[in-house]
Amino acid sequence: MADIEATVRDLVNRDRDCTEKALAQIGLRRKINLLIGEWRAAGGGEMLPGIRDRVRLRPQKSEGRPLRLAAPR
Repeated sequence: MADIEATVRDLVNRDRDCTEKALAQIGLRRKINLLIGEWRAAGGGEMLPGIRDRVRLRPQKSEGRPLRLAAPR
């Protein structure tokens, strides 16, 4: 979805027709809203994570294992 948003912004900034991409973006937003509605209807009531939360919740690389570096030749 981020790709489509960037494409729409780029087309608008260059004063080009963005109808097709904008409609695709609206379709994706509708689909996300439907999925959220289904999730809530199934009992989901907690806050969904935002971008910052999702990045923070990603598993971090373990510091116990050092990275392997290629041996100099």
